[in-house]
Amino acid sequence: MRWQTGRQSTNVEDRRGRGGPIGLGLGGLLLVIILAVVFKKDPRALLSQLNVQTGGGGGMSAPAGPEQERLKEFASAVLADTEDVWSDQFRQMGRDYPEPTLVLFNGRVESACGLASAAVGPFYCPGDQKVYLDLSFFNELAKRYESPGDFAQAYVIAHEIGHHVQNQLGIMEKVNSMRGRISEEEYNALSVRLELQADYLAGMWAHHAQKMRQILEPGDIEEALRAATAIGDDALQMQAQGYVVPDSFTHGSSEQRLKWFTRGFESGRLEDGDTFNTSDP
Repeated sequence: MRWQTGRQSTNVEDRRGRGGPIGLGLGGLLLVIILAVVFKKDPRALLSQLNVQTGGGGGMSAPAGPEQERLKEFASAVLADTEDVWSDQFRQMGRDYPEPTLVLFNGRVESACGLASAAVGPFYCPGDQKVYLDLSFFNELAKRYESPGDFAQAYVIAHEIGHHVQNQLGIMEKVNSMRGRISEEEYNALSVRLELQADYLAGMWAHHAQKMRQILEPGDIEEALRAATAIGDDALQMQAQGYVVPDSFTHGSSEQRLKWFTRGFESGRLEDGDTFNTSDP
């Protein structure tokens, strides 16, 4: 993927290193000592229970190293590409495109949707219109899911940005409003259609990014298709438990995810991505 020649987005919030122990300044440390004296406790035990670190910071510093910085630059470049594509698409609809923020974190992160662990993977929170990404997920994508490559990583980001597009179009709100009003199985089916549409929008982004800036290199689309196949509900359930429960799907099967990303890439038209009004998503 030719991402080094593009611009980098300024809508990146780097929170890496803030998911660990809570930082204590001098005042906080003194307070712990006073409490230890009052309650006749060992100050070191209190610090351990509070899971804090001393110093004037307020969190650990972000991970250093060239690979981490390269991944940050890559994610920023992909985000910029999505901004260019979706700003143009919304302009054609006579609308402005509110650019989302990409939050980089490690370990855990606080969002408008609550506290989340890196174990949940990348996610979009409609409450604050931010995409949350622990860059270590890219290593997991390559090793655990056997889907290496920068375009496979770009697909993951573009999928989450697809949810932001759905949020702006009111689609996500409609689906979320059905929670508790229909059965769990019915809501899961709606969730699958929402996710498959985000896959379509990721493919649509790739279609227009290629037209605008010729970002693709040989093998890139295959990387994205491999990733879509690897993180289908059926593949994940089979890997985790050895069997598949279709009624519990929330993201779609590998075949479905591959199909809708491909459709988006081939079409490039928003109107062709209606996953809700089709009998066979």
